[in-house]
This record gives sequence, structure tokens and C-alpha cells, in this order.
Amino acid sequence: MSERVAVYIDFDNVVISRYDDIHGKQAWRKDDPRKRGRSATPTEPIDVKLATAQVDIGAVIDYAASFGSVSLSRAYADWSVPANAAYKDELMGRALHLVQLFTASGVKNGADIRLAVDAVEDLMRHPEISHVVLVAGDSDYVPLAQSCKQLGRYVVGIGVAGSTSKALVSACNEFIDYAHLPGVTPQPEADQVVAKTPAKKSVTKKTPAAKNSAARVPQAEEATDLLVRAIRVGLQKSDDDWVHAAGVKSQMQRMDPAFTEKSLGFTSFREFVESRSDKVASKLHTNGQLTVRLA
Repeated sequence: MSERVAVYIDFDNVVISRYDDIHGKQAWRKDDPRKRGRSATPTEPIDVKLATAQVDIGAVIDYAASFGSVSLSRAYADWSVPANAAYKDELMGRALHLVQLFTASGVKNGADIRLAVDAVEDLMRHPEISHVVLVAGDSDYVPLAQSCKQLGRYVVGIGVAGSTSKALVSACNEFIDYAHLPGVTPQPEADQVVAKTPAKKSVTKKTPAAKNSAARVPQAEEATDLLVRAIRVGLQKSDDDWVHAAGVKSQMQRMDPAFTEKSLGFTSFREFVESRSDKVASKLHTNGQLTVRLA
């Protein structure tokens, strides 16, 4: 596939907008949770609220990958803020470049200006980039979206309901609400989240070779999850209830380049899909094409 995708995330904007979407307008300003890191076992009220408003970075990048190979991705924020730093490992695991922006005025960190300058410079240096995915909601990004379109790029916007400018939506070629991204599930109410002490897990020691192998290839459970996510993305972009298996496999490999059905012991992608019949339904057509949908 020749399409190349560049992803730009105003991370401060997304985290704050998601928090306000879940907990009410101006909730972030009222609660001021910037200095609170996201806890694995939240007990304090603010920690619980941060947990319920967690942003699924994987869903964002998976959707961006549906347009082509993600060859460039940047996330802009003040990473010294614990609420942002809590996502550091997840973002780096997805190979995003973290751009540090210190707050100069006490309110704004200037992400819109830095992001816009970087995006235009990237497009001038990399003519092979065909799609720009802009994850933000501020109307300040309207000129950037328009400039990207003038440079011949297809602009995809991702924003949070209630915090996205209508002008920005209109400036993009395509726009989707974060809550409607494939794989994003409705968040529970804050008072429904019960803090639990995680049970101790037995640890099996692995040899260095085994560790390297696990890092390279998705295991069975991960591959099943990858398959389901790829189908969700395909259905989001299709008018039919079924999607072509070949397209699903391509999407899986864009989401995780290490995926191959042969590493899981299957001789064909069809065989792999049919082994997941509890999650995925498949249909072989007379022309030999395989289509799939969620079971």
C-alpha cells in the first residue's frame, strides 16, 4: 500500500477534553487533576475520575493505520505533568515521538503553534505523506487543516464530543468523534469503579530467546484481539456487514507489523480466521474470496 500517514496529537487537549466529556463541562478546571498520575488501583476520588476518563491511544493509532502505513507520529504536551506522564510508556510503545511543551503563560502550552509548524515542515520534507491525522478539537487548527488540504493531503480529524470546533470538523476531509473509534468502549460512571487489589500473578521465568520471541510476534490471545480490532475498523469504513479478509489482514499488519498467521501455526489466514469462530464469522464466496464479520 503506497499511502503514508502522519499523526499529530495535541495530547493536553485530548486528555482534558475526554475528562470533561466523561465528568461534565469544566470538570478538569474545577478538579485540577494535572498533578495526579493515573493509578492502576485508584482509591482517591480524583484518581478514579482520571481512570474512567482514560484515553485509548491504541484505538487512535489503529484508526490512523486504516488509511495507510503510519510513518510519522507526534504527541505534544507538557510531559512533566503527572496526568500526561502516566501515558508515557504506552505512547512510546506505539512509537510516538513525544514533544515537550512547557507551559509559558500558566494556561496555554503553545501546542497548536508548535504542532502546526512541525506538520507543515514534515509535509514539505516528505512528499510521500498522503494523509494527515489531526487529533485535536481547537479551532486554532483550522488553518493547519486547510493548509494540509492545499498541499494535496487528505486530512482526517479526531476529536472529543463537546470540545471540538465545528469549523475544524468542516476543515477536515473526514472527521470522527473519539468515542466512535472502533475499540473505544463506553466508560463506566466514576461511582461504579471499584478499587480492587490485584491478585498476585505467578511469574514464569523465560529465557532471553523466549523473551525476544514474545516481543516479536503477537501470541494467540493478542492475535485474536488484533483480528477483532481490525474488523471493527473495517466495518467502520464499510457500508456492508461483511469485510474482505484480505483487507482485514492488511489492516492487522499495519496495526502490528509483527503479525503473521504462520507464527501461530496456521498455513493460511483463512485457517487462522476460522479458528476464531467464537469471535469472528467467515464466509467463502464462489469466486474464492473470503469475507468476515464479528460473530
